[in-house]
Amino acid sequence: MPDILHRIGVKDATPNQVYEVLTTVDGLAAWWTADTKEAGGVLQFRFPPVGGFDMEVLETRPAEHVRWRVADGPEEWIGTTIDFELRQDGDYTIVLFEHQGWREPVEFMSHCSTKWASYLLSLKSLVETGRGAPAPDDVQISDWH
Repeated sequence: MPDILHRIGVKDATPNQVYEVLTTVDGLAAWWTADTKEAGGVLQFRFPPVGGFDMEVLETRPAEHVRWRVADGPEEWIGTTIDFELRQDGDYTIVLFEHQGWREPVEFMSHCSTKWASYLLSLKSLVETGRGAPAPDDVQISDWH
């Protein structure tokens, strides 16, 4: 099965600071989508007008790891998992990102890989400068948003 893989370094940040924006509604809303909620242990991310995703939190290890499973959203995403591994490396917190379990490398996967990259840069910007670029203020790369 193909996976989406990315790596970023967040300068002058601790793994705890990055973990915070990956595990709180306010943090997630500041870098991924402003329309972020939590209900009954499920994270709900909406991207008007195109739709959204519901994520079950499978694992959290403070300052080390976050793992979600896609419970609802586009067919290609359902059942896939999303991992954020965190580690300190000098002045940087390294974020290793994986969106795993795609059944096949369809065009939508290519689109999502580019969007994940832009959102990870939004996360980096949020932690480094205090300002991210979550949807709807994110970079538009096509009519899929």
